[in-house]
Amino acid sequence: MNSPRKIIVYLASSADGYIARPDGDVGWLDRPTTAGDYGAKAFFRTVDTILWGRKTYDFALQHGGVGMFGPKIKNYVFSARPPRPLPTDVTFVNEPVAGFARRIRAERGKHIWMMGGSSIIGAFLDEGAIDEFIIHVIPILLGDGIPLAAQRHRNVSLMLKSTRRYSDGVVRLHYIVDRKTTKSSRHLTLS
Repeated sequence: MNSPRKIIVYLASSADGYIARPDGDVGWLDRPTTAGDYGAKAFFRTVDTILWGRKTYDFALQHGGVGMFGPKIKNYVFSARPPRPLPTDVTFVNEPVAGFARRIRAERGKHIWMMGGSSIIGAFLDEGAIDEFIIHVIPILLGDGIPLAAQRHRNVSLMLKSTRRYSDGVVRLHYIVDRKTTKSSRHLTLS
């Protein structure tokens, strides 16, 4: 891939913006009828690296493991307290997001999938380190839960690149982060 590597958040959310229930449950994603894979296979061919928050990584371990994406995928897990012994299929990261993002973007390769969760997405947003969002909005209201990005006072402008409506009511929204008008939370002041 000759174009610069992008960090892309690719996930599903409820219609009211939650990626999981308050206890982390995502059973609501198991729908009786779906309209295929919603472009997941095509997206997966464009990435060779996955970024995980520690809670999302632990959840994945309980439900199939991170190895389910194949041996050619590099997996990075952000955690201040990596498990012992260290697993061999992932690299644990405990460093500032900005430096890590610059370094990983400079490496040769395909795009980078920001798997989530909410805290790591928020941390990358705060550093201006997310390039795109591909959000599959599931037609369900949860009323409460874990938001797409950890709550914080921020102003991130998005430009709509495309939409796609699926026959089962799911809508895919593809946004590009507009760096020209986005203000980092570090530069915002509250009155």
